[in-house]
Amino acid sequence: MNHAGRRDKLRKLLKKEQLDALLVTNFLNVTYLTGFTGDDSYLLVTPTDAIIISDLRYDTQLHDECPDVELCIRGPGTKMIDFVQQTIEKSGASRVGFEADSMMVSLRDAVADAVPQVQLAPTSGWVEELRVIKDKDEIARTRTACDQARRAMEVVRAGITPETTENQIAADLEYQVRRFGGKGLSFTPIVGVGYRAALPHGVATDRQIKEDDFVLIDWGANEGLYMSDLTRVLVTGKISAKLRKLYNIVLKAQLAGIAAIKPGATCESVDAAARKVIEKAGYGKEFGHGLGHGTGLEIHEAPRLARGQKTELKPGMIITVEPGIYFPDWGGIRIEDDVLVTRDGHEVLSSVPKELDECVVG
Repeated sequence: MNHAGRRDKLRKLLKKEQLDALLVTNFLNVTYLTGFTGDDSYLLVTPTDAIIISDLRYDTQLHDECPDVELCIRGPGTKMIDFVQQTIEKSGASRVGFEADSMMVSLRDAVADAVPQVQLAPTSGWVEELRVIKDKDEIARTRTACDQARRAMEVVRAGITPETTENQIAADLEYQVRRFGGKGLSFTPIVGVGYRAALPHGVATDRQIKEDDFVLIDWGANEGLYMSDLTRVLVTGKISAKLRKLYNIVLKAQLAGIAAIKPGATCESVDAAARKVIEKAGYGKEFGHGLGHGTGLEIHEAPRLARGQKTELKPGMIITVEPGIYFPDWGGIRIEDDVLVTRDGHEVLSSVPKELDECVVG
């Protein structure tokens, strides 16, 4: 990955905002800018240098993962804030930006006390905005995460029995993702049998598959850094008329949303393309969340597909498309895929079957 190129883009923002340096304290942003996969480390980016402030636990790892970055390594019994002070003073910076969205107020105050001669300037979303557009390596790693999620689901689905519980499905997904080379799941999976599928962020329980005719599973793989996010509804009993009707509406809405994805389209227009299908069918009130979100180093990143979101899609963005319809006394249907915005439209990165008849278990 071109970490030096990412830092150069950040330096353009420094110049534009007339800052001498940016103190990066969000660990994921440090990873994005340097390739260092550990934590408890900060990064000072100046117009000419990049210095990681860390400790001896990571000395070897830092040399291996980011040999092109200057290191400031503290030993036992020393304080991080003292090394932050030394690094800023050595850089000669008089106006330093900090990540206001993630830095604790106490840390900001400690830095201010340590370098009272330096003006601290709050910044918002600088690195996160760079992270929105994925490069070839990031896209490739997301493909891997989608494939690991697919392979894990195939194994888990094949092992489902009437006595299988939501908790067992969740645990097995974690195990299978790791078996296929992933670091683990992207997040705690959402597994809901029957009426519990109406909980968009429900927590798995010991409810068994045989207690209803379908189960909603929302899961994803972390391939090491980058994440996937998928949702499928599996039919484990009879397909009722209501289930078939609602499922087909949600699938039609999802396909409409995906079809609307292209460079220049606004996030709210993609949301509207899917939402109109559900509203026209009479279930607008039962679709109570946005259509999707970006993925990357975190499972929820910019941009957001939702009403009022004017952001225009650009090639390299990766977004989820996940419409749903929910009835608390019955259950819910949600179908989710990860989609890459390409120069001429879009590409669906996930490939788990989603036609209703393909989702029948057994």
